[in-house]
Amino acid sequence: MEGYDSSKYEKMSVATDLLVFTVEDDKLKILLVERSEEPFKNALALPGVFVGINETLDEAARRGIKEETGLKNIYFEQLYTFGEVKRDPRMRIISVAYMALVPLKKLDFIAGERTVNAALYDVEEIISSKKKLAFDHKDIIKYARWRLANKVEYTDIAFHLVGEEFTLPVLQKVYEILLGKSLYKANFRKKIAPMIEETEFVTSGDKHRPSRFYRRKKEM
Repeated sequence: MEGYDSSKYEKMSVATDLLVFTVEDDKLKILLVERSEEPFKNALALPGVFVGINETLDEAARRGIKEETGLKNIYFEQLYTFGEVKRDPRMRIISVAYMALVPLKKLDFIAGERTVNAALYDVEEIISSKKKLAFDHKDIIKYARWRLANKVEYTDIAFHLVGEEFTLPVLQKVYEILLGKSLYKANFRKKIAPMIEETEFVTSGDKHRPSRFYRRKKEM
């Protein structure tokens, strides 16, 4: 474009921040890393990276989670874009947050580049505690927690936390964790009946009556 001078305009950077949720010990957990560099060295933070000049947002999300936690093949969805002017002390940085829900047994993570440690943390404790996280990451987690509680009402998002086969008590517990409230068994099972189908398998070795395993219907 003849006559166009990009140097006339201030520059800003774009980053991706990644929220990986799972359920452990009947609690909603999130994967956080301990930063090894400034700013906020040694603080807990969401995994994340700057978006490369020749990289899409989705590509940056996949690269970021691999570099900082070693995780691969995680399906992310865009959550929201965070653009407060002073959210990062280094420069003007806009962050596109991505969210994933992963069964615990599929999470095999390590401390990666720019991180000292990677671990799961109780979401409710992170939100309610006075402990500070790097940047505006606590606000991002709060927003994601609110979105989860809303999306579980009208989507099948809870199924992402139970794996391919599950019992109904396990699925109900995941719904309750995401919603933050108890559910009546009969009402819950009536609601999800159109979304599930029986398998031929049942639990074994339990003290109680065996439970049937179910799966999501293929057309979902």
